[in-house]
Amino acid sequence: MLDPDLTQIDATRHLLIAGPTASGKSALALAVAQAQGGLVVNADALQVWSCWQVLTARPTAADQAVAPHALYGHVTPGQTYSVGDWLRQVAGLTGQRLIVVGGTGLYLTALTQGLAQIPATPADLRLQADARLRMPGGLAAMVAELDAPTRAQIDLQNPVRVQRAWEVWRATGRGIADWQAETPPPLLAAADCQRIVITSDRDWLATRIASRFDTMLAQGALDEARAMLSLWVPGAQWAKAIGAPELIAHLQGDLSLADARDRAVIASRQYARAQRKWFRIRMRDWQMWQTSNFGLHRAP
Repeated sequence: MLDPDLTQIDATRHLLIAGPTASGKSALALAVAQAQGGLVVNADALQVWSCWQVLTARPTAADQAVAPHALYGHVTPGQTYSVGDWLRQVAGLTGQRLIVVGGTGLYLTALTQGLAQIPATPADLRLQADARLRMPGGLAAMVAELDAPTRAQIDLQNPVRVQRAWEVWRATGRGIADWQAETPPPLLAAADCQRIVITSDRDWLATRIASRFDTMLAQGALDEARAMLSLWVPGAQWAKAIGAPELIAHLQGDLSLADARDRAVIASRQYARAQRKWFRIRMRDWQMWQTSNFGLHRAP
């Protein structure tokens, strides 16, 4: 990718960069930090896990030597980590210019639109929800138990969203839609930041996703998965890294490496599709930037 055009970046405000996986977000954040200064802050729910350096394309040691980074790889497997945890940690960093970059739309919308103060889910209820979701028909059964306003508001095909809503309902006796109606002001107001969504041609992005996963394999992604094999818990937060289930399946003898690679690439493309849908629906007022082999520039 060619050097991004930084003439349209306002160095006086926080910068928020969203985009699908493999779209060049981190490269833009690093270029801005080098040219203008600022703390690069992770807004990717998969890059918080300490066990996945290569597999989640976390910034390298060389990147972090060039510019300061925060909230990367700081959560160990076995812990729980929520958007509320992330938001509280970002709040402790706001005394400086932030360059917040990531593909987790929920993190970014919580940062700019506020987050309902929902009590944490008890550990035993989370285990019950995990087990329930793995049962045949578990997703549909959980959806049926939700209150009507919540069912009308969330993506009922997204197991993560349904499970979260079900946990809130069971733990508090109130629907998540009810809690969200009491959302406090955002941590970063729109006037205080420049907000960018990176877009790209789907075929171009699909090619980059496949190429990047091959690079990950060459750089040791399989070794990372092997290190976590004895601790593997399907459905755990840390185990949801794109490509991890497929590589674990290969190590367990269920898939050839070629099949694991192909399935991981497909999963990455599906993830990118879900990300684009979130950005399109929830971030309509963000600036659109386009990326391609010719560079990264603000859309006309």
